Amino acid sequence: MEGLGAGAGLAALGFWLFVASVIAVGVWDNIRKRESQHETLRRVVESGQPIDENLTDKLLSITSGVASKDLERDLKVSGLIVLAIAPGMILMGWLMSIGLAEELFYIMAGVSALMVCLGGGLYGTAIAVGRWFRDENDARPPV
Repeated sequence: MEGLGAGAGLAALGFWLFVASVIAVGVWDNIRKRESQHETLRRVVESGQPIDENLTDKLLSITSGVASKDLERDLKVSGLIVLAIAPGMILMGWLMSIGLAEELFYIMAGVSALMVCLGGGLYGTAIAVGRWFRDENDARPPV
């Protein structure tokens, strides 16, 4: 039984190391993209070309309407995907409880409830983000 505990500990350590590496790579990738955008803008400035607001927005990918719609859409899609996973978790728990242990069903039902809360939160966040950007865009003077 002691070997099982050590194996589970190593598996948990491996999982968290994987999560940390994915986050680190994502942050690194984001930093590299921003550096590339700033380098492009710096070269445009050094070349002496006139810079207007539209060019700066295009170079830095800070478009007011498109970014907000993409974020809202991405959050909604993520929320719906997570919500769709929840019934599968309950089904998997039921199937695992048939041959192994009845407690597995209750554990997976709890995981499924967590997935429903997470998916609902993502979807609710998408609605809130859409309202925020809509209010922000309405407050801007027309160009």
